[in-house]
Amino acid sequence: MLNTDLTEQPQTTEKGKRRWMYPIVRKGKFYNYRNWLSYVYLILFFTGPFLRINGQPLLLINVMERRFVLLGQVFWPQDFFLFVLAMLAFMVCIVFFTMAFGRIFCGWICPQTIFMEMVFRKIEIWIEGDAKYRRKLDEGPLTREKIIKKTAKHTIFVVISFMIANTFLAYVIGSQNLLKIATEPVSQHLVGFISIWVFTAAFYLVYSRVRELVCTVICPYGRLQGVLTDKHTLMVAYNYKRGEPRGKISKKGATPKGDCVDCGLCVDVCPTGIDIRKGAQLECVNCTMCIDACNQVMEKIHRDLNLIGFYSEEMIEEDKKPSFTGRMKAYSAIIAVLFGVLAYFIYQRQDVDVTVMRSAGMLYQEQPGNYISNIYNADIINKTDKVQNIKLVADNPEVKIKYIQAPGALSKESSTKAVFFLMLPVKSIRATKTDIKLKVVGQNKVLTTINTTFIGPYDED
Repeated sequence: MLNTDLTEQPQTTEKGKRRWMYPIVRKGKFYNYRNWLSYVYLILFFTGPFLRINGQPLLLINVMERRFVLLGQVFWPQDFFLFVLAMLAFMVCIVFFTMAFGRIFCGWICPQTIFMEMVFRKIEIWIEGDAKYRRKLDEGPLTREKIIKKTAKHTIFVVISFMIANTFLAYVIGSQNLLKIATEPVSQHLVGFISIWVFTAAFYLVYSRVRELVCTVICPYGRLQGVLTDKHTLMVAYNYKRGEPRGKISKKGATPKGDCVDCGLCVDVCPTGIDIRKGAQLECVNCTMCIDACNQVMEKIHRDLNLIGFYSEEMIEEDKKPSFTGRMKAYSAIIAVLFGVLAYFIYQRQDVDVTVMRSAGMLYQEQPGNYISNIYNADIINKTDKVQNIKLVADNPEVKIKYIQAPGALSKESSTKAVFFLMLPVKSIRATKTDIKLKVVGQNKVLTTINTTFIGPYDED
């Protein structure tokens, strides 16, 4: 069962001060997998703002200008429902994967873990040494060696935090605007310059001081796990039926009844400082460091691997295989439906978005030549990176269009308004409301079709 008793976790000392973590690194199969995944992640993160698909960045979240780009596709406020659908699908995925695999997102994909364990931690070990040397350096007096190592480490931390801040800002304002901030006078981009250093300071403090507290205290996702996991959830767990009772291997050759030799290495390698043998805990991020460490011990004493492994409570207690429960099937179906609907709307999405509405409160007008007219307003958005020469063409040849304000040439990624009359011969009006279809034509091709309503006089007698 999930252990939620936080008093058992070694987060503070006896005096109530924060206990600083010095996790040991033991490389194994899962550590290597995480390494390769982190390399892919870091390459994508630092190159993402500068990669282009059809002239657009890979990802842009420009909240200020209400412009969003995903995989080269530009999304505007009119596409907000797509964002809502995508976020809903994402949240359901989080619920499903947490229910099925615990906090595996935290240990393998979360930016906090990847940067902390695969970037900053490695730099710290490279400069200060393994856990016992780092602890000795921190607890020791202020020597020349300590000053040099600490200065070197924190200087590199600031540089990397600065790089992360610049990249993060590029995802918000775009790489071109970031280059302007870097190359043009500071006075022209004071807000952007200050933003870079604010983000730099935030990232530096997170990775140099806050560290695992983000996962154990600040992030609400760990608390969410407590209501989502059950006995069917696969997560990093200690097989207590096989490991207990634990005990040291004596020199005389006598061995404990269980496989656990109580070496404590699973605790020493844990970045959040928990003892996985106490059961599933909110602080466990499923980083699998304890699995690699324990497997190395099992190999040395010639025991079966995976004393600590991916288990559910059901697998340990009842010796069953992993099960795909009805709740998991239901969530899988919901995810499939949500992504299906999202894919459909994205596929149906037009490069030019046009909204046509008849002017509110306006009646029809009589025009020379036995014509009746209605006045309309059109909002036109060009979502592409190309200039579009827009015009409206009625599907019915009897309908005439008279512009008050023509749309004309619409520059890339911009919007405009059009005001116009739709004119219909009196003889063609056969109802109070007539449906009219308008074609939006640009670059000599039909971009989209709009349906609207025409109001005119009609006497049934």
